[in-house]
Amino acid sequence: MSSDPTDQRVADAMEAFHQRLQDAGLKSTRQRDVIVERFFELDKHITADELLEEVREVQSRIGYATVYRTLKLLVEQDLALPKDFGDGQTRYDPIFDQDPQHDHIICVDCRKIVEFTDDMVNQRLEHLAEEMDYKIRRKKLELYAECHIPDCPNRSESSE
Repeated sequence: MSSDPTDQRVADAMEAFHQRLQDAGLKSTRQRDVIVERFFELDKHITADELLEEVREVQSRIGYATVYRTLKLLVEQDLALPKDFGDGQTRYDPIFDQDPQHDHIICVDCRKIVEFTDDMVNQRLEHLAEEMDYKIRRKKLELYAECHIPDCPNRSESSE
């Protein structure tokens, strides 16, 4: 096995995927493996259309329905989370071996999405919930902001 941590992470994700399929009484297929492997290699929030473009570079005959069904299967097996960041498109977040409670900051101009985990924010949220006599079961924190990337392709004139 390669010593590249990305290669190892993808190999581990593929192993987990195959094990979960087996546990669910499902079989893996070559097309499904191509889709899942590329999904974890890219390791970003991606739409079904974007993933289709990527996997067609590896196997040109893979269709949209196969990509969509595979993404749905990844969600069912707790290896991906569907996300809607307010632009009308569902993006799939690969969550194998990562904190499922991570948060996101999204550029309102270029739509770049950055994940983060902040223990101080999480502690403060827990404290706020306790003060109001609640216990947090899950959270979803999405910050919509203007990035300061100089070549942000969609930056509006008013935000400069």
